[in-house]
Amino acid sequence: MTKGTDVHAADSHEMIRVHGARVNNLKDVSVEIPKRRLTVFTGVSGSGKSSLVFGTIAAESQRLINETYSAFVQGFMPTLARPEVDVLDGLTTAIIVDQQRLGADPRSTVGTATDANAMLRILFSRLAAPHLGPPSAYAFNVASVQASGAIKVDKGARRAEKVTFSRTGGMCPRCEGRGAVTDIDLTQLYDDSKSLREGALTIPGYSVDGWYGRIYTGCGFFDPDKPIARFTKRELHDLLHKEPTKIKVEGINLTYEGLIPKMRKSFLAKDVDSLQPHVRAFVERAVTFTVCPDCAGTRLSEGARTSKIDGVSIADACAMQITDLAEWVRGLDDPSVAPLLTALGHSLDSFVEIGLGYLSLDRPSGTLSGGEAQRVKMIRHLGSSLTDVTYVFDEPTTGLHPHDIQRVNGLLLRLRDKGNTVLVVEHKPETIAIADHVVDLGPGAGTGGGAVCFEGTVEGLRASDTVTGRHLDDRASLKESVRKATGALEIRGADANNLRGVDVDIPLGVLVAVTGVAGSGKSSLVHGSVPEGEGVVSVDQGAIRGSRRSNPATYTGLLDPIRKAFAKANGVKPALFSANSEGACPTCNGVGVVYTDLAMMAGVATTCEECEGRRFQASVLEYRLGGRDISEVLAMPVSEAEAFFAEGEARIPAAHRILTRLSDVGLGYLTLGQPLTTLSGGERQRLKLATHMGEKGGVYVLDEPTAGLHLADVEQLLGLLDRLVDSGKSVIVVEHHQAVMAHADWIIDLGPGAGHDGGQIVFQGTPAELVADGSTLTGRHLAEYVGA
Repeated sequence: MTKGTDVHAADSHEMIRVHGARVNNLKDVSVEIPKRRLTVFTGVSGSGKSSLVFGTIAAESQRLINETYSAFVQGFMPTLARPEVDVLDGLTTAIIVDQQRLGADPRSTVGTATDANAMLRILFSRLAAPHLGPPSAYAFNVASVQASGAIKVDKGARRAEKVTFSRTGGMCPRCEGRGAVTDIDLTQLYDDSKSLREGALTIPGYSVDGWYGRIYTGCGFFDPDKPIARFTKRELHDLLHKEPTKIKVEGINLTYEGLIPKMRKSFLAKDVDSLQPHVRAFVERAVTFTVCPDCAGTRLSEGARTSKIDGVSIADACAMQITDLAEWVRGLDDPSVAPLLTALGHSLDSFVEIGLGYLSLDRPSGTLSGGEAQRVKMIRHLGSSLTDVTYVFDEPTTGLHPHDIQRVNGLLLRLRDKGNTVLVVEHKPETIAIADHVVDLGPGAGTGGGAVCFEGTVEGLRASDTVTGRHLDDRASLKESVRKATGALEIRGADANNLRGVDVDIPLGVLVAVTGVAGSGKSSLVHGSVPEGEGVVSVDQGAIRGSRRSNPATYTGLLDPIRKAFAKANGVKPALFSANSEGACPTCNGVGVVYTDLAMMAGVATTCEECEGRRFQASVLEYRLGGRDISEVLAMPVSEAEAFFAEGEARIPAAHRILTRLSDVGLGYLTLGQPLTTLSGGERQRLKLATHMGEKGGVYVLDEPTAGLHLADVEQLLGLLDRLVDSGKSVIVVEHHQAVMAHADWIIDLGPGAGHDGGQIVFQGTPAELVADGSTLTGRHLAEYVGA
């Protein structure tokens, strides 16, 4: 455009403008983010990055898109409240690629979570012999059905015509597409020495007084006062296997069903991890999962297993490592399906390019790590020809070896170069370095954060005096001397997943880092071979199960001694000091906010007027301990509470011990009553670690404890690991962060590649020996990091 001409009005919207954002801990934040550029948001854990990027910008974009649909359609969509912000201008459609695990439905696999399975099914329905039928004939999620009925046909005179309908599905009829069958241990369902009225049923929720107990005692199919051991064959069949039957109990019409089909529907049809802890414990006791003998775990019917292209069935194709499958697809040449082969090839190449070539399409999606799940979601967007979209990434380098980070950086730049706005929340200096624009939040965490400390270029950040700027060029140095092992944990012939008969001695009494590229077999070695049991404490990154009523105080068990102390000091019962029990505010039921459902409009959460968000009845707040009421205690940050419970009238040693552990893992800024649903992945893992540190464990197994940690927080974590080792514990960490590798006493490096190219130990020794050796990928990246 030549000088002197006016800029077109449409080109003046070059910024996403945020003014006065107050979501969570943000303090009236105002930023201007350039469009069609890569902007990285940095800051210590808990400084407000996610609140700004996900809670404000992405949430408002999604809410505005939802408002473009009709009220009818909006009724089926998640309702989103408007974020607390004064002005949000220049937003574009946001696509969020987060680290939420993919649905862990038993029938969900990597292939079904992407489009790869759908394309493979079409391919087999066209080319495989013998020909089975449409693509659904190769789908393990579709059952074969046959039905017949009469339809009215109007050909001058109306008459009924009989028709039969059939659908060919690929589901294995025995395991219903799950790949595993369940055997139920009957001794765990009932005690046969008792009668039903004496409480023979031992299934959770089936007590004599409960509804199920009343149905089984009042159904009339057997004598409720006779011990189950004396039941006839017929009675036992009715108790265990009877099909749904209409009955009347106490004048109410009900449906009776045998125990086993009832259990299959209520417990086994769900993902085991989503069940309540006591129900999960029962299912693990009572049910054994074995590979389906009919389909050998492939989930497919016999027809789908025997229909092949060049000797390869769809089950074989899904079991191949994706790199091999991509090669096989390239070898097929049939003009009738040429466009399909091209599209499938592109999709599989995307897996390889993003560093997931070691997966197979039949891998259950629930077994992917958070980082792997995020990269699987990225695949959808790589081939997209959309532009002017805002892509929002949550730490895309999580779980990645330094070697793989370059690949992800390349993908982020490609998305930007197509004309998209890319927003990334990130801690790794390698990814911060490629940013066009940086927004640094802080200065601290929790109430000490929520402000913009710096906005500008990476060079400007380096020169600034912010926490991130000061630590950006931090490089750990190799330790001069390493601790000596006090013993060894022997692992022999480990062959879980891709491990190839690995023999290794893991030294005890020291800090051991298990390293290697993503998919090289680190987790398989550590979680599969280090026995869970006496003295082994395993802390992973799995989500903490908890509602918005759960908080750090309830999760760590901290609230129990506090409630007892309040009760003792005031001469009342402890239940009054629980917002989930007798002390709860009656208006909001102890939640602190009242949710108003506005049907298809976004629901509104307003602070409860009765308790003003304190969650307790007014009478409970009159009871004090050390001059504070229970709601004031829950509003304290951990660091303040640690001092409060250390001395004086409020001295509670049990509570002080838990608070010290929370401070040790770097969570001093969290308030005791902050809902667990608002914690980041890294905060959740550190909360788990603090809880487990109180256990009598001799060996700690940690899975990437630096995930979600700022460079400044990594130092604190290393100090904590050192204290654990110095107190006589053994610490084994699966880790990609070079600072942890440099700090370790011993390194076990797996590789050389991922999937079937990995699964071997390529090096074991001290970090200095690894750097000197220089033959492995990890060694080369560590040498570069420490400047050797």
